[in-house]
Amino acid sequence: MDKTKQYVAMIGGALGALLLFFQSLGYQVEWFNEDTINSFINFITAIIPLGFALYGVYKNQYLLTKKALEQEKALEKQGLK
Repeated sequence: MDKTKQYVAMIGGALGALLLFFQSLGYQVEWFNEDTINSFINFITAIIPLGFALYGVYKNQYLLTKKALEQEKALEKQGLK
C-alpha cells in the first residue's frame, strides 16, 4: 500500500509540474488548476483501496463457484485439506 501512495504522489507531482509548465508558457486552461489536480488525486487515493477491497471480495467469492467446490472435494478426498 505504501508503494501505491508513492505512485499517487508521483502522479500528483507530474500533474503539478505540467500545470507550472503551462503557466510559464502563458497557456491556461480553466479546468486544469490546483483544485482539479487535488480533486483528482483525492479521487485516486479513494478509488485504489476500493479496488483492492473489491478484488478481495471477488477472490473470496471464487470459493462459491462450482469449479472451486469440486477442487475442494478433490483435495479433501486426497487428504490435502
